[in-house]
Amino acid sequence: MTALEDRIAAAFIAACRDELEAPKPGNVHVFDRGDGRAVADYVSSADVAAGPIARRGAAVGARILGAVEATHAAVGHNTNLGIVLLCAVLARAAELQTAQLRVGVADVLASLDLQDARLAFRAIALAAPGGLGRSERHDVFQPATATLREAMAEAAPRDRIARQYATAFDDVFNLGVPRFDAAERRWGQNQRAAALAVYLGFLAAFPDTHIQRKHGAAAAAAVQKEAEPLHARLEAAADHAALLDDVLAFDASLKRRGINPGASADLTVAVLFTRRLHGLGLPNILQSARNND
Repeated sequence: MTALEDRIAAAFIAACRDELEAPKPGNVHVFDRGDGRAVADYVSSADVAAGPIARRGAAVGARILGAVEATHAAVGHNTNLGIVLLCAVLARAAELQTAQLRVGVADVLASLDLQDARLAFRAIALAAPGGLGRSERHDVFQPATATLREAMAEAAPRDRIARQYATAFDDVFNLGVPRFDAAERRWGQNQRAAALAVYLGFLAAFPDTHIQRKHGAAAAAAVQKEAEPLHARLEAAADHAALLDDVLAFDASLKRRGINPGASADLTVAVLFTRRLHGLGLPNILQSARNND
């Protein structure tokens, strides 16, 4: 691996581990002792997916398939498809070293082609995420007939990860990154607290589409309503740790109901990866998150 590949891979691994360190209600994290095996699988998945995600010069589709194949070989089940779909684009954009990361993301999305779709479809079929059904158009079990961006744009109304491909990662840059930055201003450089603030921010902002696929629109909307007051309290808190008991109570409640806000968790990793990429020293890499809306 080149020096840049090493740095992007390390940023990816760190972002995945930062997300696991946050007590994200309903999702896998280190605070829940019952999640120990799952945490280990997610750590292993990050370690093996990092190389394909960061591979210099690789197309987005190749990064996605390589990361999913490596994950499947390591842990035998899907742990990170949404993360991979998002971070493959971000890693390729960072490799371009444009002055603004979001400009790079837009350039990468505009360059996606039929081969990217073919490889990504293979990856999605291999990962077999929960709630994956069949589609009349752009079915991942059928040969791709459109670019990856076109296929994702059609899925965008029902899938928040796909929506990022259609909006140049709008949720990442205009919702997640500002919440991360606000958390750091309040509590200093505390990755765990910032990750929780980003995650709850997503969960309160819109119905989680992973919940929607598995449990229906009403359940997703109900969880959003439950998250709103906790998110508001966290945003106003002088000490984020004071809310830990309430956060873990919400976590236990969601897990008793078998509800996992997976889309919000995947988007959180993408935000953490974006901030880690900023730390690589690329000039003004996040400027467009504030000025290019």
